[in-house]
Amino acid sequence: MQSTFSTPNPVLFGAGTSAQVGERLAAFGCKRALVVFDKGIKAAGVADKITGYIESAGIETICYDGVVADVPDTSVAAAAEFALASDVDGIVAVGGGSSLDTGKAVRILLSNPPPISRYYSHTGVQLSEVLSSLKPLIVLPTTSGTGSEVSPGGVIVNTGTNFKEHILCPVSLGIIDPELTLAMPPSVTVITAFDALCHATEAVTSNEPNIFSDIYGMRAIELIVQNLPLVLKTPGDLTARGNMHLAATLATMSILGPFCHVPHDMGLILGMDHDMPHGVSVSVALPECLEFITPAIPETAARVAKAYGAEVSAGASPQEIGKALNKAARDLMNLAKLPSLKNYVKSKDDLLASVPGIMELEDFHFSPRPVTENDVRDILSKAYDAAV
Repeated sequence: MQSTFSTPNPVLFGAGTSAQVGERLAAFGCKRALVVFDKGIKAAGVADKITGYIESAGIETICYDGVVADVPDTSVAAAAEFALASDVDGIVAVGGGSSLDTGKAVRILLSNPPPISRYYSHTGVQLSEVLSSLKPLIVLPTTSGTGSEVSPGGVIVNTGTNFKEHILCPVSLGIIDPELTLAMPPSVTVITAFDALCHATEAVTSNEPNIFSDIYGMRAIELIVQNLPLVLKTPGDLTARGNMHLAATLATMSILGPFCHVPHDMGLILGMDHDMPHGVSVSVALPECLEFITPAIPETAARVAKAYGAEVSAGASPQEIGKALNKAARDLMNLAKLPSLKNYVKSKDDLLASVPGIMELEDFHFSPRPVTENDVRDILSKAYDAAV
């Protein structure tokens, strides 16, 4: 089996490492930094902590707290205009995936002409075309989910089409400090954890197997299954928090080889159609998706099922493995109290109304099993029936 893998940007991992952000910025030659975050990060006291570290290194901070979830292009434009007017020479993005994606988009626009739509991946723009004079960007994730700190990717909502577009922008340094996750509410912890779980699971079960992705993905699954219940039971458990942060990082590293498939392919459209948080939209049909693909990869599915905590006998049939994996995934969702599909969708008919849009925009390239429109309808129907 041939495997290709993209090595991520440098990372600094460990409890308390966020205290080094100022000296790291200084090493990049920064004198005046834009600090990007949302109002929740400010309210939690995290933003003040980070700006304090930066200012203690003699670097001036300019704060932008206008980050919103599912980053729209209008928000990116506002942040970039603010950054340009503030004459900053570096960026620090603090928070969940939306803050980190905003930071990446602003990094592009600080050195390249607007609008951000010029740099959407589908336009064919080459990463080399925007790299020549980028200012330093340090990202500090406060959630254990997107793993954006080890990926050049970012997602921006095109408000003209209501479609999520992808951008590519590297990161100068990712500082992964589990202490920053202590202020996150349980709901955010759960939703982001399931995004990471989907990343890892989809990488391992891809139709383009990759030895590096398998190693990272399997370990990420194990860490999430073992540590998410601990974090929810004891939110201050820094060891479990650290394991969750590591899992999110490994999970995103795992999709730098294959990429995601059925749960994310459906979830991207479901999230837009039904206003679901990303971690919810990609997870609501995860158990049914896993049962659907199991006949195509029974041996891999059996390994994944065991990592999820399921008991799978040596002679189990693909059908038995699929059912065991379905149940293990659904049990974890219920244990963690992941928001239900029925919290966002009024009826099964409303849910199935998303199917044409899914089929129009997704080709399920990385799915280990071909996916038809009837398959998507069946998966979503079963997921709706199973939702509490």
